[in-house]
This record gives sequence, C-alpha cells and structure tokens, in this order.
Amino acid sequence: MNSVQEEIDKSSHKMSSLTTQKIMNGIFLLSGLITILILVVIIGYILIEGLPAVNWTFLTSDPIDSGRSGGIFPIIISSLYVTAIALIIASPLAVGAAIYISEYAKNEKIKKVIRFGAQTLASIPSIIFGLFGLQLLVITLNLGYSVLCGGIILAFMALPTIFQVAEVTVSSVPSLYKEGSLGLGATKWQTITGVVLPAALPGIITGIILGLTRAISEAAAVMFCVGSAVTTPISIMDPGRPLPLHLYVLATEGVSLQNAYGTAAVLVFIILIITLLTNYLVNRYQAKMRGER
Repeated sequence: MNSVQEEIDKSSHKMSSLTTQKIMNGIFLLSGLITILILVVIIGYILIEGLPAVNWTFLTSDPIDSGRSGGIFPIIISSLYVTAIALIIASPLAVGAAIYISEYAKNEKIKKVIRFGAQTLASIPSIIFGLFGLQLLVITLNLGYSVLCGGIILAFMALPTIFQVAEVTVSSVPSLYKEGSLGLGATKWQTITGVVLPAALPGIITGIILGLTRAISEAAAVMFCVGSAVTTPISIMDPGRPLPLHLYVLATEGVSLQNAYGTAAVLVFIILIITLLTNYLVNRYQAKMRGER
C-alpha cells in the first residue's frame, strides 16, 4: 500500500510541476507578446499620423516660419552632427575603460569606483546634463551654442551605456582564447587587439548602438547647448536643432502638430534603419568569424 501511495504522490507531484511549468510558460509568452504589441502600437500610431506629412520636399527643404511649413533637412543634418560627435567621443572612452576594467585593473576598489561612476552617470536626468553643458561649455569655455556642445553632452550620456555593455562583453570572452594567444608568444596588447576585441566586437557594437539610440533621441539635454537654430550647420561650431528638439518645439509650442508627427516618423525610421543595418552587419561578421562565409 505504501509503495502505491508513493507512486500516486509522485505522479501528482509530476502533474503539478507540469501544470506550473505550462502556466509560467504562458505568462512569459504573454509578457513577450504584450511587449511586442506595445512597440507595434506606438510605432504604428506614429507612422499612421506622420507618414502623410513625409515626402521628398519635407526631407530636402528648409523649415519655414519656425517649422510651421517647409521641411526638416537642416534638422536631419544637425542630428547627424551631434550623434557623430557623441559616438566619436564616447565610444573609445567607454571601450577603453571596459578593457582596463576587464584586462588590466587588479585593484577591486578601483573597479568598484569606476563602475559606481558609470552607474551614477547613467542615472543623472538628461535635463541636468543640459544645464551642465550650458554652464561649462557654452558659458565658461565660451564655445557658444553649437552642435559641438550638444555632441559633447550626448557623449557624456551615451558613455555609461556603451561602457556597461562593453565591459560585460569583454569579460565574457573565454579565458582559453587569451591563454592560447599568450601561449603562442603574443603580448598582452596583441592578445587584446587580435583576440579579445574581435571576439567581443558584436557585443561592443550592440552597446554603441544602444548609446547611439539614446544620443539621437535626446531633446532635454541638447536644448540648452545647440541653440535651436533652423539653419543648416556647416561646421561643428554652428548652432543647430536636432530632430528630437525640433519635434519638442513643434508639439509643445503648437507650431504644427502634423509636421511634429512627420518629424517623429522620420526619427523612428532613422533608428529602425540604423538598428536593422547594424544587426545585419553584426550577423555577417559573426558568420565570417565562424567560417560560414
């Protein structure tokens, strides 16, 4: 009788575990579907409202009457300027710090201080970055309102994101790779440049893209630094108005809601194109590293 009861108990426990697993699988699946649904709803709404305003003239002409009519060509150029400056400054600093933490730093206290600094930098509100840039770059250093100041501030904002992803990626490279390289007589620097960085490159690029999407979509941080000019910036010392700031001005000041949606649609398209193109290139690189191409 005892053995029969034990079998019944085991069977009941197994059925209960399977039921719990199915319930949790359903909950996780539902969570994923809701996340995708939210994304589709937001992007779909922006595109439905904004695409009617987007045409070749809208993309290639200058704003008229502060954006009430005309296009957004200078706005796109300003966004490209500040984003490129941000990535040029932030990427080498963040990746260099990640390599130092993972490969060179031996003192755990130093590592903790650097990580704490990056986490604190990531938690600072964007408006604070803007006020800091206004006081330090525009006023104290007398750089004036320019896309350079906006790019520097966005670099400060993108740096912790790139650093955190790059550190995890570099630390995840198997030690066997490094030991094999060192065993063949390579120096530590040769091992980092020839083994660690190529293996970690897809993850590093992912971090850079995450930093890029934050940089290209910030309005509050740059509104105090770029000057909000609707003319096309020629040099990095010229003022400008990036897409998020232009969108903010059009929507909040009641200039043109239709052009605001059109600007939002263009911004969404730029981010989607950058993300898809980067994923494609990363997949090709990984396939090449595996010898599949």
